[in-house]
Formats: sequence, C-alpha cells, structure tokens
Amino acid sequence: MKRFIFAALLLSVCAGFAFAADPVEGYWVSIDEEGKLTAGWRIYEQSGVLYGKILAVAGKPRDTIASDVKESYKDFPVQGAVNKMTVVGTPWIWGLTKKNEGQWAGGNIIDPADGKMYKCKITFRAADGKKYKEDTLEMRGEIGMGIGRSQFWKKSTPEEIDKIQ
Repeated sequence: MKRFIFAALLLSVCAGFAFAADPVEGYWVSIDEEGKLTAGWRIYEQSGVLYGKILAVAGKPRDTIASDVKESYKDFPVQGAVNKMTVVGTPWIWGLTKKNEGQWAGGNIIDPADGKMYKCKITFRAADGKKYKEDTLEMRGEIGMGIGRSQFWKKSTPEEIDKIQ
C-alpha cells in the first residue's frame, strides 16, 4: 500500500511539471525603445500554438478600432475585417510554435499602430541580477534574414494592466 501511495504521489508531481505553463505565458507590459510602457498583453498557449492579445493600450480608450491595419492578413487567427476589430482583445501575435522551454518562433506579430506585420520570435529571459534585473520577455520582430529589432517586455499582473490608461 505504501508503494502505491508513493507511486501515485510521484506520478502527480511529475504530471504537474509536465503541464506547467511555459514561462513566456502570462501577463506582460510592452516597453518601447525609449523605455516607455505602451500596452498590457496576455501571452497564452492554445493547442500548441502561442498567441498574444492586447488588454490595454497606454493613452487609448479600450474600444479603439484598429483602423490603421489592413483589412486582412495571411493566416490571421480571427475571421472578419481586421481593420474593424478593436485593438484590445484581438490576437496581434499568433502562430508561434515552441522551440525550447521559453523559446517560441515561426509566427507573426502585427503592430496595430501602423498595420505592419513581422515574423515573430519570443524568448523568456529569467532574472539573473545582472543584465536582466527582472523576468523579461524578448519580443523580436523581423522583416526577414534576421533583420529586425527586439523589445524587452516586463512581467506584469492583470491588476497592473487594468490600471493602464
């Protein structure tokens, strides 16, 4: 009986690790190149694919329409006219697949401010007390052949994102 209990306990612990969320998942605030907070995001995995939705945009009402984007994009995960969707609640990041723990690539990101679409890579950078003072998400947008730029997003909470005005 003791062996059975031990085996069951060990199995439940291992199963917990197997289903633990990837460190990129959760709530993040995007920070631009000048260090300014631009938006609050929720990054989530669904059926092995990574997505990201904006939950709040600094300086914009939550019902702002993404009128500066195109009407459609190849493989966009939501049906309908993209330029009629709200900035908040639309998955502007989609199609990334897991390469390693904390590393996703092969998807896309759209900047709803100008409608430009980029190839997207996301890498979790754990706080190390040196280069990364806190858990950081490296969000890299590329136009091809490794040409692009990275932003470094900060871990957040739903409550903090709720306060973004």
